[in-house]
Amino acid sequence: MKMIKYSFGLLMGALIFLSSCRDFVEPNIPYTDFDTAAYLRTISRTSTTFNFFNLANSKFALTLEAVDAEDGNTVETVEIRVRHRRLIPGVGLEYTPANDVLVRTLQKSDFAPNSESRFLRVSFEIPASEAISAVGLTPAQIEGADVFEFRLVLNDKFGRRFSSDNVTTNVAGAPFYASPFQYNVSVICPSDLAGTYNFTQSNMQSIYGSCPGTISGTTTFTAIASTPGAYRITDGTFGFWNCYGDSWGSGNVRINDACGKLTMSGSDKYSASYSMTVVSVNAQDLVIQWLNSDGETGLVTIKSNSGKPWPAGLR
Repeated sequence: MKMIKYSFGLLMGALIFLSSCRDFVEPNIPYTDFDTAAYLRTISRTSTTFNFFNLANSKFALTLEAVDAEDGNTVETVEIRVRHRRLIPGVGLEYTPANDVLVRTLQKSDFAPNSESRFLRVSFEIPASEAISAVGLTPAQIEGADVFEFRLVLNDKFGRRFSSDNVTTNVAGAPFYASPFQYNVSVICPSDLAGTYNFTQSNMQSIYGSCPGTISGTTTFTAIASTPGAYRITDGTFGFWNCYGDSWGSGNVRINDACGKLTMSGSDKYSASYSMTVVSVNAQDLVIQWLNSDGETGLVTIKSNSGKPWPAGLR
């Protein structure tokens, strides 16, 4: 009898437990009354940089998909807003203007069906010139590494507003949603100086030896993958040491291209440091004066290669 009572108690306890679990996993919630939102899925980032050397032809361009309970049909407008950002060394970030401004508004009619999904899509382009004008600047005031912050604001037919200030982290960053509502467009300075060039050198001076007249040879600029715009060069003295019986050896000197501003850095096998000044430049000739901390120097004319002139704007 004692065993029967014990077994009956276990059975009742199990039934109560299972009943409580069932109530937990299937709550009585009116799902049909849930409010649903809307977001803009990023389908393609066609262009998200501005070329410092070609602002006239640069653009910010996206393809977006409107996702909501009505396959994108709740969207009324999408505001495209922008502001300019610059990092001031020792100061911090400077914004122009302080708050973003409207640069364009997409209408519901701009969204159209597509063959890849049931949601409506739109593609747009904002020329760099339009963004620059919208923030109250001119192309001459733009610098390499500047950033244009583009922010989207989706307004729907229910009077609701969705943007970067009320989107969840998951919707903004998860690959499925891909809806940050904000896109940072950097002003970049593409650099393409890698190659082997002919040079001539004159006006060489040193306390260790001399090399009167002119010498010539080739130098190779090798791009450094880890540092965009940096190029390791074959010989920081451009053959000057050969004149008095020495050789370059294990020296490591580079030329750096920062939006067209050329500098030299690094050191030779004796730990002497290197710098340079751009004397003049045109499509055919880049003329530099190199100098090391041992007082050695030379005037070098580096010839461009056929079909690849020195870029305009080098200095």
